Amino acid sequence: MSNAMIYAGIAIGVAAMAGIMVYAHDNQQNYLPEDAVLAPASEQGSFSSEDGLIELNKEQWHEDPFGDRAAEVRAEYKSGG
Repeated sequence: MSNAMIYAGIAIGVAAMAGIMVYAHDNQQNYLPEDAVLAPASEQGSFSSEDGLIELNKEQWHEDPFGDRAAEVRAEYKSGG
């Protein structure tokens, strides 16, 4: 009996969260202005994975503060040292 209550609670919780997500999505579309424009980051470039599951926008104007150090570590790793 207690397992059935646990499963029922999980099912009710999942259904409630799905309802909240649908409501939030529809509500957000109500507040999107008609003259809205894309952010510069979304227009500058995108990254998509080889398997097609991930597609992300890149912000091209940000510098990588650890880029030089990462290149050194990567070169050391590839050289086997």
